[in-house]
Amino acid sequence: MGILCGIDEAGRGPLAGDLVMAGCILHGKVEGLNDSKKLTAKKREALYELIVKNASYHIVKFCAKDIDDNGISKCLKKGLIDILKNLQADEYLFDGNQTYGVKNLETMVQADGKVPEVSAASILAKVTHDRDILEVAKKYPEYQFEKHKGYGTKLHVAMIKKYGYCAIHRKTYKIKALEPTLF
Repeated sequence: MGILCGIDEAGRGPLAGDLVMAGCILHGKVEGLNDSKKLTAKKREALYELIVKNASYHIVKFCAKDIDDNGISKCLKKGLIDILKNLQADEYLFDGNQTYGVKNLETMVQADGKVPEVSAASILAKVTHDRDILEVAKKYPEYQFEKHKGYGTKLHVAMIKKYGYCAIHRKTYKIKALEPTLF
């Protein structure tokens, strides 16, 4: 096996914030890598710094407007193409089961917990996503983004009901709790 570039994303499902994709080629062993969702925020932050020092990587972001205008699938495809253009590897492995039509790309379900390069990409994407949403939380404190990171929690939906959407909300995402009822 030659050089492997692991690819993962964070922020596919939230109602607000960026979709963040990361590609990562490790140049040395980084201890403690795992699926970013299985690590504490503190552990992710520490690993992020180690990964940055021991890897070549490329991060791509799509804002809510990009997602609303183009759809999540087109954004994912565009991000994958951008990562493949910017990181030279023999193999590219994306976490999940879809290539979105991108050639020279392999997929593996739960690769973020099995393959170090994909785990590293998962951490880069998640930390970048969370850092960005914490910055946005300062601009829109009423939404309490620091608590839900843009995901569709009861608190977040309640804040949308109270304040409406802000600039970082994905307006094309359907929220059942906000749909008018027939009865």
